Formats: sequence, structure tokens, C-alpha cells
Amino acid sequence: MSRSVDALVADVARALDADLPALTREMTDWFVEVIPEFRHDDAVRELMVASTSSNLVAIVDLLMHSIPVEQISVPAAAAEYARRFAQHSLSLEALLRAYRLGENRFTQWGIAAMNRSGDVPTHEALAAVAELSRRANSYIDRVIEGLIDIYETERRLWNSRIGAARAAQIRLVLDSENMSEAEARHLLGIPLTGWHTAAVAWLPAEEPCAAEHLDVAARLIQDVSGSGPPLTLLNDERTMWVWVRHQRPDHLDLDRLHERVAGLGAGVRVALGAQAPGLGGFRGSLREAVRAQAVAEAAQNRDLRVLAFDDVAVAALLTEKSDDLEHWVARTLGDLASDAPGHRQLRDTVRVFLASGGSYTQAATRLHLHKNTVHYRVRKAEELLGRSLTEGRLDLEVALLARALLWRDRPRTATAPTSTFDHNGGRESSG
Repeated sequence: MSRSVDALVADVARALDADLPALTREMTDWFVEVIPEFRHDDAVRELMVASTSSNLVAIVDLLMHSIPVEQISVPAAAAEYARRFAQHSLSLEALLRAYRLGENRFTQWGIAAMNRSGDVPTHEALAAVAELSRRANSYIDRVIEGLIDIYETERRLWNSRIGAARAAQIRLVLDSENMSEAEARHLLGIPLTGWHTAAVAWLPAEEPCAAEHLDVAARLIQDVSGSGPPLTLLNDERTMWVWVRHQRPDHLDLDRLHERVAGLGAGVRVALGAQAPGLGGFRGSLREAVRAQAVAEAAQNRDLRVLAFDDVAVAALLTEKSDDLEHWVARTLGDLASDAPGHRQLRDTVRVFLASGGSYTQAATRLHLHKNTVHYRVRKAEELLGRSLTEGRLDLEVALLARALLWRDRPRTATAPTSTFDHNGGRESSG
């Protein structure tokens, strides 16, 4: 007499249930062999075995008793194992792969159990195997849906907890002047010997906020520096502090970094401190990076995606007390400080002329202008200054640099503000 498909599936489930301890060991050993992320320490391995066992028990119960899949929830041990997976930064893909491999292995066991019965007509056996496979697949689909939510929720919570603790440790090292290098190493868990380069990666306010772009920028800094994994701190939702470490002073290819950061197409900008040794370098390079960031934010050139402190050190050191600096620049440059049409062009020409040692020929070459044009602009600038460029040259060069990097031109409206400095440029982040 033929049996119903449900009865045949239940018989297979009972046969598997009798061998479940051995089948659980077989499956867990197989996972360890084919999935590297499943090679845990003893404590987590025990949880992995419990997770596998709880899933196999749940599938067997579903098949034996025709339990509707809608009544299935993620077994407690499986949920906890997914949380542990997230806490150890193991990939969700590896976890889901195990479930799909396990589903396939379970179906193979079911076919083997059906073959061992020996007295089932072929058409009935095929129908039963198809039903067993369908129900097992439905179970896996439902459990995976729950596991994804469990894993992602735990990953967010874990990152938040770990990130907050790590941030507190880094800030303590930055702020504790009396902390020794050995104490800082113990607190951070990384060596502070060697040379450190700190960077600030940030998204301007007008750009969409996406923290993953900052992570990518940190990896680019690592790649270009040729260092090991960077130390990072998300200072706020738009700003990340990054440190890379070298055994000895090493050149960082700023042109390559600029090219790769610009290639992100996400508005990310990077400011870098100078390389410096030891704990003092760890702290000092960040202070320089923060100052370089202030200069970059004050500058009108939004295409400048990477800025090194050493390239703007004078301007960076002038970013505090911007009211006093504005008044000094205005006194030093006189009418040349004005944002009237053409005055920026004159200032840029004078800066290049002075940097060229007062050579009209070299300045013309660098500016791609005719030498007579440089002559004209220099004479015009001297008229606006009311003196020769050789008088007070050091003050003049510093004032021109500050005017170029820290002073925003007024909007041409009747309600233009009286202050033309970017006062946010002088605000330094803690640490």
C-alpha cells in the first residue's frame, strides 16, 4: 500500500533523528574544514556546535510533525552564534554560506535515508525527496531572514560600544600630558615607537554624510603610505582621525593620494600632519593635521582635496585669533587686500614673483604670462601697497599667504558682512 508524501518525509526525519548527534559532528567538522571563519577557539566552537544542533533538531521536528514554516523562529543557540559572529567581525556572507551548504548536506542525508528504506516506489520516493528539499529550503530561508537582522543589529551595537571605548582610550592618550609611552602603548594596544603620520579625513557640510567614504579614505592613506592597518577615530559623523605608523621616516606620495581621494567622487578631503617619532609625534602630527584642515576649510579652492601641514605651516599657525590677523593683514597689504576685481590676480602674481627671488622672467614662466604683464602687475601692486615690495618683505609674504588661504572674499551685495576672515578656520578640535 502506498504511503502519503507527508508520511514518507516523516519516516526520513525519524531516521535522521536517530543519527542526529553523529550528523551534527559531521556537519560541524565539515564547516570548519571548508569555511575559515568557522575555525574558532573552544568556547565559540561549542556555541557553533550548539547552533548547528539546534537547527538540525528544528528541521527534523518540522519534517516529522509537518509544522508550518511560518511558526518557525531562529533557534536561541543559532541567534547567539550569529551575534558572536558579528562581535568577532566575521563576515555575514560566511555565516549564510554555512546555512546553504548545510541545507544541501541535509538534503543528501535525506536521499540516503530514503534509499536505505528499499521498499518505496521510485515515483513516491522522488516526490518525498522533493517535498523534503522544499521544506528544508523554506526553513533555511526563514531562519536566514531572521539571522540577517540579528547579525546587523549586533554589528551596529557592537561597533558603537567598541568605538566609544576606543575613542575614550585615544582621547585619554592625546590629552594626558604626563602619560608615558609605555602607558599609552598598554592603553591602545599598539606600539608608539617609530614614526607617526596623522591625518584628518572629512566630508564638507554641503556633501551627503556617508561614514563609509571616510573608511575608504583611511584605507587610501594606508595604501599610499605603505603602512600596516591604520588607527582610526570617528571624531564626529563627518570627520575621522587617522594614524599610520612607520619604523623610520618615509616619503608619502601626496600627488598619488590626491589623485586617489579625488577619484572617490564623494567630496572627501584629507589634511595631513608631518611625520614625527614616538608619543609626541602621535599627538603632534594630529595637531598639525587639524590645523591644516582649518586652512583647507578656509581656502576658496574646493578642488584642493589633500593638504599637508608642511605646505601651509605659516598659514596654519595663524588660524587662531582671526580678528587680530585680519586687521594685521589689512594694515600690511593696504588697498592690495581689497576684494575688488583683479586684486586677487595681483596678489597671486606678487606671491609668485617674490617666491621666484624677484625674477620677472621666472615669475612669468611659472605664471605662463609675458614678462611685461608681470612687470605691470608688480607696479600696480606697489601702487596699491604704497611702497616697494622689498620693504617689509617677510611681513608682506606672510600677509599674502594669510590673505590667500584664510580670508574669504565678500559677497558683492549691499548686506556684505564687515569681517572677511573665515572665523571657523581658527576653531581647533579637541585633542
